[in-house]
Amino acid sequence: MPRPATAYEYGRRYGFGRSVPTQKSDDDKRKAVAGALGGGEAEGDKSERQREEEEKRIKALMKGMASAGTDDILSSAMVGSIVGMQSSEILQVASEYEVKLSYNGEKKLTVNRADLESAQPSEKVLGAQSHLRLVTGLQKQIASFEKKCSEVQAKHDELYSEYTEAQEELAEVIKRKERIAREMEKLNEMENEENAEVLNQLRSLVSMNESLKKQETQFKAHCKEEKERLSGLIAQLKHGDDESEDSERVTSLKTLLQTDQEKLQKIRTLLARKNREIAQLQRKIDEIPSRAELTQYQRRFIELYSQVSSMLTETKQYFTLYNTLEDQKAYMEKEVGILTSIHEKFDLAMSSDKNKELFLQQVQQILDGIKQDKEQLGQRCVEERKEKDRLTTIHLDLIDKQRKYYKTVKDFQEECRKNETLLSKIKTKNR
Repeated sequence: MPRPATAYEYGRRYGFGRSVPTQKSDDDKRKAVAGALGGGEAEGDKSERQREEEEKRIKALMKGMASAGTDDILSSAMVGSIVGMQSSEILQVASEYEVKLSYNGEKKLTVNRADLESAQPSEKVLGAQSHLRLVTGLQKQIASFEKKCSEVQAKHDELYSEYTEAQEELAEVIKRKERIAREMEKLNEMENEENAEVLNQLRSLVSMNESLKKQETQFKAHCKEEKERLSGLIAQLKHGDDESEDSERVTSLKTLLQTDQEKLQKIRTLLARKNREIAQLQRKIDEIPSRAELTQYQRRFIELYSQVSSMLTETKQYFTLYNTLEDQKAYMEKEVGILTSIHEKFDLAMSSDKNKELFLQQVQQILDGIKQDKEQLGQRCVEERKEKDRLTTIHLDLIDKQRKYYKTVKDFQEECRKNETLLSKIKTKNR
């Protein structure tokens, strides 16, 4: 395919190449340019009509160059028109075109600057304009890249926020997993022979609950899809031709939908019942104290019993001391009363032999009463000592039983520990 001629090639083809100013005068130059323009008229003889024609030619040329902004090269006719103009007109057209030209990416208008310089020897002006055009293009390209960079940064921020949210969700899932693992460990610790059956039943109910939840979710999704499908089918059937068949189909679909909704309601009711049963079993399990709690309760009860026993012993001692002192007080008061009575009646009794004999009889009666009281107290003391010995023997027996009990409990705990160790080893081997 032939390549269109550039401005430089067009000038060489039609004799408008770069002229060498050695043997031509200014008049020859003017005549050559005037001859190239095709008019042969002098610049001073142009009329108003010719200036209007030249302006029209410039506007037409500008319009053609603007329409050629998206092409890679200019056509030969366009270049011929450019070269056929005078140098002043060429500069005017170039300056106006550079103002209107917009930078559109990588495509550029290729015009040979040598053909323009052939009509105007001022290369500095054209170089400055070319530099200005290049700077403008680079600035537009920089602005485009900055815009793309801001878009990429916004996209990066959005993706980073999504990444942060995903990390937070992952951390929450990990925490939930750890909490569930801890709860499972506590549940395994609580397991013993008494509540093993209840825990197994609870595990089966929990797995059933999870299975029902999963089935419910799947059933909801299936019902939603089926509802959408049936709704679309109903919408299509509404626009059908056979109204009787459409009504029958709609009725059957409504019946099917109602049946599915009833099934869903039954499943929800069953799930609620299972949840209530699980909650009741959970409460029963929580009511059963663990081995550590039982040990703590036992220790606390023993401490409480020791405190109550010491307080009871102290109270009994206070009561015994009070009764003893009360008895001593009564005997001392009786003794003081007897001595006072003897002292008061002694002078009267010594006044005559009859009174003296009567006084001696009364003293003898008092001595007999005292001896009788002494014998009763001695007998009571012997009984109290026998009771003390009996209680001491019982106390020693109880201390011996307590010692045996503590030893038995210790041995039982050791055996329980061995049992748990063996069970853990058996579970490990079974896995």
